[in-house]
Amino acid sequence: MDNIKGYIEENKDRFLDELFGLIRIPSISSIEANKPEMYKAAEYWKQLMLDAGADKAVVLETEGNPVTYGEKIIDPALPTVLIYGHMDVMPVDPVELWDTDPFEPVVKDGKIWARGADDDKGQAFMHAKAFEYMVKNDCLTCNIKFMIEGEEEVGSPNLPKFCEEHKDMLKSDIILVSDTGMIAPDIPSITTGLRGLMYWEVEVTGPNRDLHSGLFGGAVANPINVLAKMITQMVDENGHITIPGFYDDVIEVSKEERAMMAEAPFDVEEYKKAIDVKELAGEKGYTPSEHTGIRPSFDICGIWGGYIGEGAKTVLPSKAHAKISTRLVPNQDWEKISVLFKEHFEAIAPDCVKVEVTPLHGGQGYVCPIDIPAYQAADKAYTEVYGKRPVPVRSGGSIPIISTFEEILGTKSVLMGFGLEADAIHSPNENFPLEQFYNGINTIPLFYKHYAELMK
Repeated sequence: MDNIKGYIEENKDRFLDELFGLIRIPSISSIEANKPEMYKAAEYWKQLMLDAGADKAVVLETEGNPVTYGEKIIDPALPTVLIYGHMDVMPVDPVELWDTDPFEPVVKDGKIWARGADDDKGQAFMHAKAFEYMVKNDCLTCNIKFMIEGEEEVGSPNLPKFCEEHKDMLKSDIILVSDTGMIAPDIPSITTGLRGLMYWEVEVTGPNRDLHSGLFGGAVANPINVLAKMITQMVDENGHITIPGFYDDVIEVSKEERAMMAEAPFDVEEYKKAIDVKELAGEKGYTPSEHTGIRPSFDICGIWGGYIGEGAKTVLPSKAHAKISTRLVPNQDWEKISVLFKEHFEAIAPDCVKVEVTPLHGGQGYVCPIDIPAYQAADKAYTEVYGKRPVPVRSGGSIPIISTFEEILGTKSVLMGFGLEADAIHSPNENFPLEQFYNGINTIPLFYKHYAELMK
């Protein structure tokens, strides 16, 4: 492992060229017209695996987008690590807010700027290059399998079935994931918890057609007004979600664990400054880091209806729409929450409109124990590279498939992320610091070294 820094230095230009080739593929899974790009990305990953030293790499079909699988089995008696990542990315809208072409990566100010630079092309790519180093320098200590999917950004709807159908192929001792972040460049951290997720689209219909707002306004309910009023009823003045039964399965985190979480550095003023807001909001009785780590949340992700073109059009619209999500803590069941929301939202609708709630996707939360060998190996690896032990943190984000892996494959996942809050994932001007990119490639081989030793 002593040569890893030299190997990175010798090959860093090639690494970036290869990563940029992957990033240039607009593999947006939520846009059906981009499906051919998913296959381009899958084939690109196949070649990456083979070039890095995989004995086998194939593109496999699902009922949706493909999965690229690769492996190198050096000794069945050794531990096996399954690397999970995703090749799909979020849409780039609003594209006018990007300072550069989202699919033409550039290096500026020590960062890679592009959609997927961090989430998850850049972070998953680190594993391919770490694997390449270990193979070429004959220091691979574990069997390695890769599973790179194409639907994570739309909730991985077809991966559970894929896992069921390929249990033997995917069998491993631990799943290693880099799709999360660190507290700061000089404060390494390991994500030990993820919130679950449920996402819906709602449609509120009033009159059977758009109406003249002068002739009908005041006599006929405006669906946009009604929808806005219904939304305001979903969270009370204390930041408490009002859906009946919503908190029934929420497990309160102990005072002891909350105290441990509070040891993680968190500057409220810097946090507000970074996102340019004067004040924060959230559930009463909890800190901002607890709001995103151990408590559920409810958000409107999009809302539209009526006339939004240039100039004025005096219209009372027939329909209004919203996309709504809730983040859930690990013990909440997303399917149960989906039903509770639908029943409640339809129940509070006035008779002057019709409401249709359509569930889109969801997933369970996840908690990783900090006493398992894989976590301890990650702890040692970060410590060697960053010079300090990583802080265990619970993330506000969701990777729904992680809990599914445990359910179907019976395997825990360790979340070794290297992204930063400033990377703007899912937003315009997504970026990934080169230092974090190279540190990731440096850290990952050390994980394998320590994991093999701890598993003896």
